[in-house]
Amino acid sequence: MVHRGIATLAGLLAFCYFLLSHLEPEFFILHLYQSLIYQAIILMLFYFEDQYAYMLGMIAPSVWIILSLSTGLMGMAMRQVWWIVRPPYAGHKVDTVSIMAAITAVMAVLMIGFCAQRWKREFSGLGKGLRTFLVSFGVVVVYYGVLVFWFTRLISAR
Repeated sequence: MVHRGIATLAGLLAFCYFLLSHLEPEFFILHLYQSLIYQAIILMLFYFEDQYAYMLGMIAPSVWIILSLSTGLMGMAMRQVWWIVRPPYAGHKVDTVSIMAAITAVMAVLMIGFCAQRWKREFSGLGKGLRTFLVSFGVVVVYYGVLVFWFTRLISAR
């Protein structure tokens, strides 16, 4: 049975990356590429490949959060959210890209939690965990490896 909540979250995450592609036109293709993994999760849920969809739903957002923490994107996003509540000076403008990153992070954490809950309910104890994890982790490493390589080439060309 397709879990509509996870499909909805995956769609919202893909939509967040689509919005980011319009907020940062110089990274349009990169943000569209980032949304592909979530579109793949939706397709896997539709075609009843739930075990891989749930595992990708746990691993892909986790890796994105780690990458955004290591690059400082998450720190800036949290600062911008704080500055909405307490602006550092009068007339301060909020960075919409950082706010979208914060929203994406909240949805990513929700995605991890919902997928973990569904995995535990449906596949825990069936002996599919290690193999599914390794295959999904390999897909995510290649996926984000291409993204990081592409991003560094794009930045170094400028």
